[in-house]
Amino acid sequence: MVKREEIAHAADLIKIDLEEHEKYFEQVEKILSYFDILNKANIESEDLVTQVLPIEKLREDKYIVYGEKLIEKLKNYKGTFIEAPKMI
Repeated sequence: MVKREEIAHAADLIKIDLEEHEKYFEQVEKILSYFDILNKANIESEDLVTQVLPIEKLREDKYIVYGEKLIEKLKNYKGTFIEAPKMI
């Protein structure tokens, strides 16, 4: 499985300050265990259902000019920036 040092090293590479290494170690370990389960699933014998459409059947892309300033229709904006909730 993954080692604590590997998580700390990955955090350093992507410039993330991880103060609670243990918390993230458990989360990463759990995620990797799910990947192990998926890797063990035998799906090679399953028939995959796909739908192939010729290009003629796809709709034509059309550029339609929006008559109003879209940014003014948004609830939270300042100038040309849109305010979004903080990501935790």
